[in-house]
Amino acid sequence: MAISTTEQQPNQLIHEKSPYLLQHAHNPVNWYPWGDEAFTKAQQEGKPVLLSIGYSTCHWCHVMAHESFEDQDVAAYLNEHFVSIKVDREERPDIDHIYMTVCQAISGHGGWPLTVFLAPDKTPFFAGTYYPPKNTHGRPGFMELLEAIQEKWQSDRSTLITAGKRVTEMLNERITAQGDGSATAPLDKTALDKAFRLLSQQFDEQYGGFGHAPKFPTPHQLMFLLRHWHRTGEKRALQMVEKTLQSMHDGGIYDHLGGGFARYSTDEKWLVPHFEKMLYDNALLAMAYLEAYQETGKERYAVVAREIFTYVLRDMTSPEGGFYSAEDADSEGVEGKYYVWTPSEVIGVLGEDTGELFNAWYGVTNIGNFEGKNILHRIGTLDSLYGGTGDRWEAIDDPALEHRWPADWPAQLAKAREALLAARQQRIRPHKDDKILTAWNGLMIAALAMGARILGEPAYLATAEKALDMITGYLRSPRGRLLARYRDGHADYLGYVDDYAFVIWGLLELYQSGMNAKHLALALELQAEQDELFWDAEHGGYYFTGRDSEALITRPKETYDGAMPAGNSVAALNLLRLARLTGNPAHEQRAAQLLDSCGALVGDMPIGYTHLLMALQFAVMPTKEVVIVTPAATLPPTLLEPLQQSFLPDTVFLYRTGAAPAAGDGNATKGATTGGANGAADGISSLAPFTAAMTALNNEPTFYICQNRACQAPTTSLKEALAQIRG
Repeated sequence: MAISTTEQQPNQLIHEKSPYLLQHAHNPVNWYPWGDEAFTKAQQEGKPVLLSIGYSTCHWCHVMAHESFEDQDVAAYLNEHFVSIKVDREERPDIDHIYMTVCQAISGHGGWPLTVFLAPDKTPFFAGTYYPPKNTHGRPGFMELLEAIQEKWQSDRSTLITAGKRVTEMLNERITAQGDGSATAPLDKTALDKAFRLLSQQFDEQYGGFGHAPKFPTPHQLMFLLRHWHRTGEKRALQMVEKTLQSMHDGGIYDHLGGGFARYSTDEKWLVPHFEKMLYDNALLAMAYLEAYQETGKERYAVVAREIFTYVLRDMTSPEGGFYSAEDADSEGVEGKYYVWTPSEVIGVLGEDTGELFNAWYGVTNIGNFEGKNILHRIGTLDSLYGGTGDRWEAIDDPALEHRWPADWPAQLAKAREALLAARQQRIRPHKDDKILTAWNGLMIAALAMGARILGEPAYLATAEKALDMITGYLRSPRGRLLARYRDGHADYLGYVDDYAFVIWGLLELYQSGMNAKHLALALELQAEQDELFWDAEHGGYYFTGRDSEALITRPKETYDGAMPAGNSVAALNLLRLARLTGNPAHEQRAAQLLDSCGALVGDMPIGYTHLLMALQFAVMPTKEVVIVTPAATLPPTLLEPLQQSFLPDTVFLYRTGAAPAAGDGNATKGATTGGANGAADGISSLAPFTAAMTALNNEPTFYICQNRACQAPTTSLKEALAQIRG
């Protein structure tokens, strides 16, 4: 029998900060947080451990909690025979990574909620995901599973422990195979071409994306394809990117009123989302749309990026300046309720005329497309109305449609969306996970910094800098160590490699956009700390946890690019960019070690490592370093716009102030290569010594384009500089 959790005395989770753990603090299950107290209790009482891992916006976690963890009979059985531990996977991705690998090895699949049974020494012996309360369609019920585990623990414990040891050995073999040296193999362009061929084979020609339902946004795959197009001129690469970006934006996976994307689509058309919104998805997707805008100039992609940022700034930004983690799929216990509409609801807000047009535009019908109601979408709605007139951004200006749509329909549509968003905001909102994760904030900082320069929006840069201030002010220990999570005035958990790699990425984008040398300096500082804490000196690559972190049953090393790129993948590209920005070959050497350490893995399945392949692309392409020297403290925006709005993934920019050489001095170019110094110190010459001699010629902004450690003759002509960069 399910009970109201508000009537239940709190358990050991009541003092935690995690929203997910607090959701379970009033369960009748006597939950413990991960820690010595729980495992000591299990050891002393000779009980197995139930480890349950999830996160606060996880739909099936809610379902299992309601069906089982709020049930008095289940709770009583757990409390008598097990020690029960809850873990928030977003706070402790190290624990989640290890035991998810166990689950995938044992059951052949993974997901959340993650359900693992351990011996008191943390050795896993059985794992699965969601379990219904009773046996259902061949899936064992949770209570039956508990009884079976308990019976086996009492009657044949040694078999379970032996099985657990075998699982642990296998786990270590699997994890250490990820970049442990046994997978070492040189990477070259063949991996790039193979990844393109495999993505092309898996591409959905009709709806975009790769594979079949469910479909996840994979921004790093799209960003890889953009670079492949840039490197090779292969038109299909760009076509796959554009088809996917347009289809996702047309689909119900996109929030057409509030902006932002849901986590994934349950169908191949991108129509029906799993409605939760994750910060990391929206950061990475914003980057993909921004780069597509750079490459194609199509305003549609800029609009999507702006709307993502509008959503994040409106709904996901904390008073301190950091960004919240996620929004739930459920409201009032019903998935998607907050987002769906009926035709009459729309007409009730907009009136008859505009409401009917809006319903036709966004596919709102009496039949509905989601449990009798409607997810707003643009999948073929214009085609079905007008016989295939094409993309809506062009079609709304088509004279042939004037008899159907008002001349000012774009303006009416914008007002209609605003009105419906305001009406929607009166509904009960889904739960918001308001913890601030360092890694995910690093991604959004990077996205906003890119948006600032590509879209010409200084407000995005200011927002990104405020978020960085929040991280440096709240999420660094007194000795400078990054921490992973902040919530309710409290920061905790030593940062993981993702925290370092993603924040460094954000700092590099901030420097490219804001021209402030302090961002590059901090990136170098954090990179040195990442190298010290995480680097595997024997085999290459970075461990997921630092050498000062809690010792678990193994020390994981992640290289696979899943929903988010792996920390190792991001670090590889960071290192290469730092090498080009500073001229320090040590960063490039470390990146080469990292890439080669997992070469065999990438060679076997390159589409699982597309962010890592972006680093490889950068390594094999003839990259350029562009130093822009100005006699003034700032550069005029008109000078930077053509550079910043161009898709130049093989180029890094450095910014320096420097006085012009004395009149009649013809040695400015020579000084740039011999190390002679002219001009005011601005902080960058100490970080990038090769720029020290570069000065502003004739008191004008001057461009130095360098490649293969040699610089061409400086020029004050933007046109000539662009020709050199693009050439």
